[in-house]
Amino acid sequence: MTTARRGKCLRAEIILEIYADLRNWGGKQMTKRLAGKVAVITGGASGIGRECSLRFAEEGAKIVVADINLDRASSVCAEIKAAGNEAIPFAVDASIPEDVVAMADAAMNEFGQVDACVAAAGISHASYVSREPQEQAGADRHDRHDMMLIDKSLANWQRVLDVNLTGVMLTNQAIAKKMQESGGGAIVNIASIAGKTALMGASDYCVSKAGVWMLTKCGAIELARHGIRVNAVGPGYIKTSMSGAATSNDAWVEDRIKETPLRRLGEPSDIANACLYLCSDEASFVTGEIIFPDGGLIADSRA
Repeated sequence: MTTARRGKCLRAEIILEIYADLRNWGGKQMTKRLAGKVAVITGGASGIGRECSLRFAEEGAKIVVADINLDRASSVCAEIKAAGNEAIPFAVDASIPEDVVAMADAAMNEFGQVDACVAAAGISHASYVSREPQEQAGADRHDRHDMMLIDKSLANWQRVLDVNLTGVMLTNQAIAKKMQESGGGAIVNIASIAGKTALMGASDYCVSKAGVWMLTKCGAIELARHGIRVNAVGPGYIKTSMSGAATSNDAWVEDRIKETPLRRLGEPSDIANACLYLCSDEASFVTGEIIFPDGGLIADSRA
């Protein structure tokens, strides 16, 4: 073989090796980020929770879709299974301790481990969501005395805190015990910009979400010794069913868009992607933090 021919063969071999390396590298990039993991999603049948259930399943996780509405949870599981992934539904009221413990037990019994959890179960301020949809859409909360602190009923106040704060605590507690058995994991609590900036007529909701933020920080330092990371995500204005009829009100939507530097409302997928990052190994050194996918609301000095 001539020297020139030998050189051409060598170059061809090098090119083939580089091509093979690139293919392998590409394969690594395509590895599902939650492959082999089990995730429990509370509030997993609607809004942000539903998007997390679907998104986490796409990334290879086995999902426990936990929701107060079992029919909706079963429907989400059917979607997940249709895509070739694994999921089970579970009926849970996050404010009831026995329900939450049973949920964590079901996850372990079915899958043998719990690696990730998104505590997304939540409600808006009770005196707001109890009204007719057409009444939710307007900006009339300034005139609704039952929504203001001075006239807010204890029952409405307590219900919001029971679900949004106590429910998150119960979920963190029950899931952390299972994660301890599994060798660690990642918990993400759904907070809100309302935990950082006051909203008119929503004192119960704002207080509950501020509590979630501090609960997250406390959980992070207490559970780190068990290999459990705890973070939070604080959505801005997101188009979900919990927004009620408000997002179908053009004036309300226009006002919210004007408040948001990125000039749009958020999508549930924006929040699910943030949760996915925090539950993935990419965030293995992140704990006790809150991410605000809010289109710049908090960064804006007016927020």
